Amino acid sequence: MVLDLVPEGVEVHIGLSETMRELGVTSEIENSGRYDAIRPKLTQLDRETQQREIRKLGTAPDYMLGSVHAITEGGVLVAASGSGSQLAPYAYGAGKLILVVGSQKIVRDLDEALRRVREYSLPLEDARMKSLGRPGSLISKILILQWERPGRVTVILLQDPIGF
Repeated sequence: MVLDLVPEGVEVHIGLSETMRELGVTSEIENSGRYDAIRPKLTQLDRETQQREIRKLGTAPDYMLGSVHAITEGGVLVAASGSGSQLAPYAYGAGKLILVVGSQKIVRDLDEALRRVREYSLPLEDARMKSLGRPGSLISKILILQWERPGRVTVILLQDPIGF
């Protein structure tokens, strides 16, 4: 379903999304050879000496795939991040943005969306990061998408819960 929307050979970046991982999209994009995957390129760059290249490469891909932490009944999307690295392509940088959202992420309003980010998503992400031997997680940036030019963003709402 998601990959049907992404032409082979295009530049594709995926945020560190449990939703994309659970669907098998991350593996397909990064390992199939059918796409120009950004993340493998990013991991080969030196964070000390190539920070500018890292930012440029990750900020404006042809396609960005991921999810959000909440979607309001009115259609407002809320994404939170520790680094903010996926928020620039979400907000503007990516030519096309495809988001897959599990039904458990639907909330009444923006207040409930922000509460969900802090009280539900953050603790799960923090535990996941610690299980990988990392220090944990935090919220340093929150993006609220209320409107988008037609044709740039596709939201796929799944009936089943998926991701955080």
